[in-house]
Amino acid sequence: MLNWAQQFNTFCFLDNHQYQFGPHTQECLLAAGIKDKPGSNTAFPDLQRNDDKKKTWLFGHLNYDLKNDPDRASCRHPDNIGFPEFFFFEPFVLISLSKKELSIESDAPGKVFDEINMTVLSDVLKSTAQDVIIKNRIQKEEYITVINKLKDHILRGDCYEINFCQEFFASPAVADPLHVYKRLSRISPNPFSALYRLEDKWVICASPERFLKKEGAQIISQPIKGTSKRMLENAASDERNKMDLYYSDKDRSENVMIVDLVRNDLSKVCKEGTVDVDELFGIYSFPQVHQMVSTVSGTLKDDISFYDIIRATFPMGSMTGAPKKRVMELIEQYEKTKRGIFSGAVGYISPSGDFDFNVVIRSILYNSQSGYLSFSTGSAITFYSDPEKEWEECLLKAEAMKSVFRR
Repeated sequence: MLNWAQQFNTFCFLDNHQYQFGPHTQECLLAAGIKDKPGSNTAFPDLQRNDDKKKTWLFGHLNYDLKNDPDRASCRHPDNIGFPEFFFFEPFVLISLSKKELSIESDAPGKVFDEINMTVLSDVLKSTAQDVIIKNRIQKEEYITVINKLKDHILRGDCYEINFCQEFFASPAVADPLHVYKRLSRISPNPFSALYRLEDKWVICASPERFLKKEGAQIISQPIKGTSKRMLENAASDERNKMDLYYSDKDRSENVMIVDLVRNDLSKVCKEGTVDVDELFGIYSFPQVHQMVSTVSGTLKDDISFYDIIRATFPMGSMTGAPKKRVMELIEQYEKTKRGIFSGAVGYISPSGDFDFNVVIRSILYNSQSGYLSFSTGSAITFYSDPEKEWEECLLKAEAMKSVFRR
């Protein structure tokens, strides 16, 4: 199916790798080809008006820099990947895949099915890249200096917590995005994975985090804050790391601050008294790491639009910190590159107006025209953060993506 999709210059593949990460809706979706582009050449609020006219599936993304409204911090750093601030498309072909069923929506579903079956599979062991040498944008000494400066900001009361990210990159790089995705999925299958192409721009995503899901009048967010390493060769050590994460005062502090921020964001669009924390400090195990995940939900007010919801909640608090407006200014001040689609969101809007979006983390970004390849990792900085440990956490999160390019 993915080999067949390569003929389209735009497609979006979403796969939860059979995680039952509740609430569970779609197993695996492929939206291929552009039938229509509602709102793609207009201001973001117009997307809702376009969608209201034509109830259909829409797939696409929200770029972190969509935050650049007049009252928010704009970014002047370089963006070497080049995704637009937002883009949504109605697909020519929509394929829904579960363990027991394949569903194809198109003008000629039988023809699509036959084409997929006749597609020649490429060699999954093919080299994923040629001479891809990953470099750090920030060296360790500079990173530690920045973390100490951010701790000074916290001490002065500028903020409580800030998600500081660093970039790893290769340029020029020649890579096959499909094979990179296959390797990344084998190394690190995660519940909000995606392979997203917009012409020469690619997101190769192994995200464990949901940003926002709407189902009927209910909306939920599942922020991640808190990470510990898996020890797969030693079950006792692995379980100890898991328990250490659950009882970590530092990780609980980081997590609960973001939970409070998400509660505040959702309260702007939810009915009074309906915002709840369904799960606090849940520990979930993924192939590379254990993560602390909390779930916050609410009941939407009547006549709340998609634009209203995104305006109130984006960018997600787990990728900014608190308070959101001030830490976005500090992110602009101290980070070296424009985040672009990193720490944005990829997902879908259904014909009924329901939607589900991930957080674009643990993701390799690639511009096949310029040959620029990039991925970023970060951690939550609080006053009690140890810069050395934060550096190690960033390297841990980067390991799966780095390993994709090892021969």
